[in-house]
Amino acid sequence: MHKPEQVTLVPDPPGALTSNTGWDTKKHQIFLTEIVTEFKKSDIRTSLFLNPDIDLVSYAAKIGADRIELYTGPYSWNYADNRSNAIEEYRTAAEVASEFGLGINAGHDLNLENLLYFNQTIKGLLEVSIGHALICDSIYFGLKNTIQMYLQRLK
Repeated sequence: MHKPEQVTLVPDPPGALTSNTGWDTKKHQIFLTEIVTEFKKSDIRTSLFLNPDIDLVSYAAKIGADRIELYTGPYSWNYADNRSNAIEEYRTAAEVASEFGLGINAGHDLNLENLLYFNQTIKGLLEVSIGHALICDSIYFGLKNTIQMYLQRLK
């Protein structure tokens, strides 16, 4: 039997083209606990897609998730205006996640411009989800070169 190493639960409603927010882990605590428990019975690592809110992070820990994936849309939108302000709540949320023993993933609108700073600032970042920007960049730079460019920013 084949099974995934990790699942990331994202609260997208039917018909959504892309994610635009993370879970309200307090409101959906019972629902998420049941689902996370099922995945963990199969020895599948679980991650919850979250906004960078320390209360939501604490509930993710109570639910039993192994990791969180920080929704980085707002970070990327505000990066050009003031990257220090744009990342502050992510840094705090990541610190709290680490204190709870949660692994830290991130994703949404990360690109070649904003990824390096995010990686340098967020301690313990394990994984990033990058799709759209990577494919767009590969049109100009080629897929192999683009992947190398992204990996360089994650070293």
